[in-house]
Amino acid sequence: MSTVADKLAKKSSSKASTKQVRLRLVYVDFWSAVKLSFLAAVAVAIATVVSYLLVYAIVSTTGIISQVDEFFTSFSDGGISITAFVGFPQVLAYSSVVAILNLVVITVMGAVVAGVYNLAVKVTGGLLVGFTSN
Repeated sequence: MSTVADKLAKKSSSKASTKQVRLRLVYVDFWSAVKLSFLAAVAVAIATVVSYLLVYAIVSTTGIISQVDEFFTSFSDGGISITAFVGFPQVLAYSSVVAILNLVVITVMGAVVAGVYNLAVKVTGGLLVGFTSN
């Protein structure tokens, strides 16, 4: 008489045939790399603005900015006020500028990496990648 355990053992002993394929990556499309790096740069830009605003909110809520302002006004006889330079609009503007610069730099770097890889493939022959089917 056959039990469920016997059937499972019989199934596990027969291996499924997996086919392995080895391919070479010999070309990275320039515009695809630019689009993908731009998408990654947008995500980094959003994370940059959000993180700057969160840090500002935490520092502002804890009162560190007002304490630093008091410290500087005690040395400068009230001539310099940190709160004039560090406010929500200033932090938002600074984080936006940094995010836009990062967006441009990351997009250009993605294009440069694609171009360098395409040139390096001519010397090295490409990247060998293995795939299997399960």
